Amino acid sequence: MPVLLYSPGACSLAPHIVLEWLGEPYEARRVKIGSPELFQVNPAGSVPVLIEDDGWILTQAGAIVQYLARSRPAAELGALDDGRGQAELDRWSSFFTGDVHPSFYPVFMADRYTTDTSEQALEAVRQAGLKLVRRRFKILNDHLVDKPFILGARRSVVDAYAFPMIRWASGKLPEGLDAYPNVVALHDRIANDAAVQKVLAEEDAA
Repeated sequence: MPVLLYSPGACSLAPHIVLEWLGEPYEARRVKIGSPELFQVNPAGSVPVLIEDDGWILTQAGAIVQYLARSRPAAELGALDDGRGQAELDRWSSFFTGDVHPSFYPVFMADRYTTDTSEQALEAVRQAGLKLVRRRFKILNDHLVDKPFILGARRSVVDAYAFPMIRWASGKLPEGLDAYPNVVALHDRIANDAAVQKVLAEEDAA
């Protein structure tokens, strides 16, 4: 069965959710970011890592969730069966990979973005990151104004990818998510799913 290497609180929550949605046997194995075990399978030392039955290894959350959707089409977690549908999935996957996720880097790792180690400088970096987060979440909120899920009427792997980042924003934005009611509604739809609740319980207990 496929094995997912994950760390609680990381974006590896996304493929963990997708694997549970697939309803097929898999193993989720908690690892420490930067550990020797993780470096053996991912030179970046980061999660997630998916190891398939034959030993093939895939990294990067966006690539993993799209691979799972395309290799298990019966689960209907991918795009609609046309070029534009796939392009929309690619678009929103890229949005989270290239815009939303990097917006959090200055928030989580401010010291990597300045040579000034004073708390004042680090806080300025964090605030710059939060400003980017707000901008990205407004785009997502506006997109969701007439949609229950990111691609429309049904859930997809992109919703799973969005979920951990919505949780990050809820924890890091001092004002919370009140300005993004459509994003909150998406979060709640996903969070109320029994499979997602199972994954969250497993990661919290690990």
